[in-house]
Amino acid sequence: MDSRRALIVGVALLAIVGFGLVPDVRSALPAGRGPAVALGAPRYVEETATAGVDHVYGGGFEYATGGGVSAFDCNGDGKPDLYLAGGSGAAALYRNDSPIGGALRFTRIRDAVTDLAGATGAYPIDIDGDGTTDLVVLRNGENVLLRGLGGCRFERANERWGFDGGSSITTAFSAMWEGSAGLPTLAFGRYTDPASNNPHHLCFDNELVRPSPTGATFGRPVPLRPGWCALSMLFSDWSRSGRMDLRVSNDKQYYLPTDGEEQLWRISPGAAPSLYTADDGWVNLQVNGMGIASYDLTGDGYPEIYLTSQADNRLQTLAADPSRPTYRDIALRRGANSAQPFTGGDLRPSTAWHDEFADVNNDGLVDLFVSKGNVSDQTDYAQKDPSDLFLGQPDGTFREAADASGIVTFDRARGAALADFNLDGMLDLVQVSYGSPVRLWRNVGSGDAQRPRAMGNWIELSVAQTGPNANAIGAWVEVRVGDRVARRELTIGGGHAGGQLGWIHFGLGTAQRADVRVLWPGGETGPWLNVPANEFTIVKKGIAEATPWSPTGS
Repeated sequence: MDSRRALIVGVALLAIVGFGLVPDVRSALPAGRGPAVALGAPRYVEETATAGVDHVYGGGFEYATGGGVSAFDCNGDGKPDLYLAGGSGAAALYRNDSPIGGALRFTRIRDAVTDLAGATGAYPIDIDGDGTTDLVVLRNGENVLLRGLGGCRFERANERWGFDGGSSITTAFSAMWEGSAGLPTLAFGRYTDPASNNPHHLCFDNELVRPSPTGATFGRPVPLRPGWCALSMLFSDWSRSGRMDLRVSNDKQYYLPTDGEEQLWRISPGAAPSLYTADDGWVNLQVNGMGIASYDLTGDGYPEIYLTSQADNRLQTLAADPSRPTYRDIALRRGANSAQPFTGGDLRPSTAWHDEFADVNNDGLVDLFVSKGNVSDQTDYAQKDPSDLFLGQPDGTFREAADASGIVTFDRARGAALADFNLDGMLDLVQVSYGSPVRLWRNVGSGDAQRPRAMGNWIELSVAQTGPNANAIGAWVEVRVGDRVARRELTIGGGHAGGQLGWIHFGLGTAQRADVRVLWPGGETGPWLNVPANEFTIVKKGIAEATPWSPTGS
């Protein structure tokens, strides 16, 4: 986070002029997308107090850049539970006891195994492929792998899996499976080294952790050098080559202009990681990188990348040849630049953190949530800096709807998650803030708390395969309605200090059915499966039919 005040106009001009060297040949939506009708803002009702969630992420300045949340099912009932980082205090696990379609209810599960101090964030992942979700807990100190035992119980597993959790502060994470490996490849992003006075190396080294030769445990961490205080990481098959490379978003506060940039590491099985350079088509970009989100916005099969920062945020799209990582920024023309607060009267530059693409009003047009909040007391940046909820429009632009949705606060927001906590087909919202209580909102669509009403139809999918990588990380899920195809890559990482694992949500608008298929890791393409709207559906590799799933319980 650069403490020197940015000139908004100057930064915007750089976004236009500097990247104008690369023609924007992909800025228009492809004709094959077909017509879609944008719906208005859904209504969100805050239910933090009545839901039983009482938690604060806090601590000294060393914790100001963390604050993540994990949303995942820890007891097998289909409902997303919560694991909340606590900073200098204890992290907290909350079991989701919400009635189906009703008000949100959570119960704190206290256990010394999960109530870890020093947690900056956490990501859900099934490390051993046993069908029970595990947790990677990022900390100021030793990172901890928690093995899921079912029933929202966990055990420490660093020793079981031969994992070296280190001792420095970790603020970013991503994971994927290389080939047929029995364990995932893990990437950890580190932050500032308080003992360093070297202007070329103010941050701890980022690390890549691959399985050992035996495949049963993890090997020794491999430093990813150079490294510059990463706040987000994401493995993604950006080129659709079948290989997931590692995008790293760095905080330019901690590197010299001649040293640092956003990074893309080539990760090939059996080979040492290597950085993409200008010779490969990589364009130098220096931002106060905080969050990464990806989604195929243009419908061409390749993911666009949203990068949060201070002042201007970036929305990157591949400029031409998809085999070369040459990106152009289209955030300003798409209405997602979000350089300043949209309300509250503070005109100083914004500070953005977690970013996430999801369809909150079920109209079939993906939306974008961006959490915001001052780092601490940076006077050059806005103190009243509400989070954004951008609604997708048929022409590919976004429009602000956080105020109309009822989620405006001036907390110093950090991590967040959009998830269907009560399994009614509408995405609810949890948001972690630095130094103030976690907030929880229920999406009631066009209705109210007593009579919620979905604004459009939807489907929620669970994708699974046997063996390692049980959740098919690296797969692409396609949902076809008429001549429109929505595509989402299944990833672990990105956002800010936390992520989700569970139901994959798609809005369908007025469509009563949709065709679904999965492009599985390794290259196999599954068949198109026709599924009804407003239902939960399980898609398994090698099974020619989709399996409906119905929520049960109160």
